[in-house]
Amino acid sequence: MGGDDAAPYVTTKQTTLVLEGDGSCIAQSRHLAADFLSRMRDEHGVPVSQRAMDVSQLVVSELVTNARKYAPGPVLLDLRLAGDTVEIMVWDSDPVLPVARAADVGRVGQHGLEIVLAVAEGFDVQREPVGKRITVRIALADR
Repeated sequence: MGGDDAAPYVTTKQTTLVLEGDGSCIAQSRHLAADFLSRMRDEHGVPVSQRAMDVSQLVVSELVTNARKYAPGPVLLDLRLAGDTVEIMVWDSDPVLPVARAADVGRVGQHGLEIVLAVAEGFDVQREPVGKRITVRIALADR
C-alpha cells in the first residue's frame, strides 16, 4: 500500500476511574474531570469553555458524593466526549434511583441532584444488573 493508505490516527476521548469510596475519591474525581477536559482542549483542540470545566467538576463532585454516601463499595466514573457535550457517567451498587426533592428554601443540604438537573443538558438514570448508572451531559461550549 502507498503512503496515502495510512491508517487514521485514532484518539480515545474517554477516561474511566474506579473509586474506592474513601474520603479522597471526591477530590480525585474532580481532578480527573479537570485533567480530562484540559487534555481534550490542549491536545485535541476540542473547544471547552471555562463554564464547562467548572460545571463538570461540580457535577462529578455531586454524583460521586451521593454514590459514596448511599452505596456500599466502589464507584465507577466514566467521562467521554459525545458531540458537543461531555458525558459524565457514575455507576454505584445501590439500585435505588435518585429523586430530586421539591424545592424548599428552608432545607439545609440535600440539594445536589437539584443542582445537577439545573446545569445539565441531559440527565438519565438506569438500573443495571447491579446498582444504577447516572449519566449527565454538559455542553462544552457556552450557549
